Amino acid sequence: MTKWAFIYTLDDSSAERRIDTIGSLVCVGLARVSDAPAVARQLVADGVQLIELCGGFAGAGLASVVSAVNNRVPVGAVFFGVEASAGLNRIFPERGS
Repeated sequence: MTKWAFIYTLDDSSAERRIDTIGSLVCVGLARVSDAPAVARQLVADGVQLIELCGGFAGAGLASVVSAVNNRVPVGAVFFGVEASAGLNRIFPERGS
């Protein structure tokens, strides 16, 4: 693999897109999950061969990116198991149940 991307969510919905390149990795921070499909299409056009999404995208965000790239590249996502729920609720109490 020569080029891959990690798309993550920023903690400020008014923040501007952030792009950092580390070797063959392109990291893209987005204010809104809804911006990811267009960004993913552009990444594929720029030669990215694999896209991974942060856990903040959830299933619907993952599905929207998979659809946007039309199976041209593999798309995966980070998900936490149920054993991580207590720790996640401590870190993100406003997103808990």
